[in-house]
Amino acid sequence: MPTTALSVLALILAANSAPVLTRLLLGNCCRHPLDAGRRLADGHPLFGPSKTYAGLLSALLASTVLAAALGMGWRPGLLIGACAMLGDLFSSFIKRRLGLPPSAQALGLDQIPESLFPLLASAPLLELAWSQVAVLTLAFLVLELLLSRLAFRLGIRRHPY
Repeated sequence: MPTTALSVLALILAANSAPVLTRLLLGNCCRHPLDAGRRLADGHPLFGPSKTYAGLLSALLASTVLAAALGMGWRPGLLIGACAMLGDLFSSFIKRRLGLPPSAQALGLDQIPESLFPLLASAPLLELAWSQVAVLTLAFLVLELLLSRLAFRLGIRRHPY
């Protein structure tokens, strides 16, 4: 089955939504921070308490299972999930260096790395054109803003973006 741009976008959305849904389902259970509470010389956490092993694992699982269900095989899903979480950690790292608290809004920084990293990593594998990478990054930014506000209104997210 050929890979479509919408399938790739769905995988990125699944990877980025899974940690939020996991927090909702598990509450404070299994919320071990990836950075173990470490702080850098600037006094700020490496990533912050909202970046957890449960969130990371749920993102990898969600994107991998969805990719297999879409007929893409599990490898693209795992790659996209891992790179989406790498982009999320990068964003959190930068936000902590800027002194922003966890869940503080940083338009663009909250969305672009989470979509651009997996798109760049999977572009050769999935034969995505550069124009598709650009359009999908923009589409993710817009969709993430809209879905985040909806999830906030439904009580799924703690903060709207």
